[in-house]
Amino acid sequence: MILDDIKDMMPQEAIPMLDEYIASHEDEKAYTLRGMKHWAMGERALAIKDYLAAIRINPDSKAKQALESANAILNYYNKDLLNP
Repeated sequence: MILDDIKDMMPQEAIPMLDEYIASHEDEKAYTLRGMKHWAMGERALAIKDYLAAIRINPDSKAKQALESANAILNYYNKDLLNP
């Protein structure tokens, strides 16, 4: 199965297929896609781990922008709201 087919799948279906694909291919696009699917499932740590793996393979990967966005979201702080 190619990555374009997996991209349109729901995260619950896509992640196991991406796991299989990554086991046999060292592909930064697959890591980035799996990271995006993990992020969609709310699995932030797994998403960041996949983004970092993609960046190790290709420092100019789209995962770099995804990681920056994830960090911006996680570091968000609004002093006007109650933050427990």
